[in-house]
Parts: sequence; structure tokens; C-alpha cells
Amino acid sequence: MKTLALTAAKMGLGEAGINAVLGYAVVFFGLVLLMCVVILLGKALAGTNRKAEAKTPVAAAPAAATAPTAPTAPPAPGSAGEVKLFDVPDKEAAMIMAIVADQMGKPLNELRFKSIKEVK
Repeated sequence: MKTLALTAAKMGLGEAGINAVLGYAVVFFGLVLLMCVVILLGKALAGTNRKAEAKTPVAAAPAAATAPTAPTAPPAPGSAGEVKLFDVPDKEAAMIMAIVADQMGKPLNELRFKSIKEVK
């Protein structure tokens, strides 16, 4: 324990500066390596998602073709009718409606949304 304290006390300003710079260099090198690993894993996993999506475009096409048709069944009990969406995906519209219902403290089936439009 005493030798470490004596070594630190004998260290000059230049040597302490060099040790600090080398320490920072090692830390930043480790961060850069970690960043590279994360980027490579992200690209590898994105590649597997693309492969999975490429295998199922045939099944997705008929579902997309049937989506624009008007609903023939009556609305579900408790629903307040249809919502017109202007440049807003269904998922985002659902999130917006859920957030509004939560902020107002009312159940979603008691609110009526006429339209949702993205403001650009």
C-alpha cells in the first residue's frame, strides 16, 4: 500500500499527463469497439428481418388488397363509428386515440373521433 502512494508522490506532472492521456485513449478505444459491435449486430439483425419479410410478400399482398374495402359488418358494440385518417397510419392513429383517452381519463369507447390528420 505504501509503495503505491510513494510512486504516485514521485510522479512528475509530465508523467501524470501522459498516463491520463493514455487512460483516456484506452477508454475511447473501448467505446469505439463497442459502438462497432452494436452497429454490426444491428445490421445483422436487420438483414434477418429483411429475409423474413422477403419470404412473406405473397401472403401480405392479398391482405392489403382486402383492407381498403368498406366494412360490411356492423361496428363492434361500444364503438362510436368510423374515423377518417388523412396521411396517418392505423397504428399511429390508435396510439393517438389511446393517449387522448388516457389524458382525458375516459374510456376509449366513450370518445368519438371524427378524423385524424397529420399537421405538416
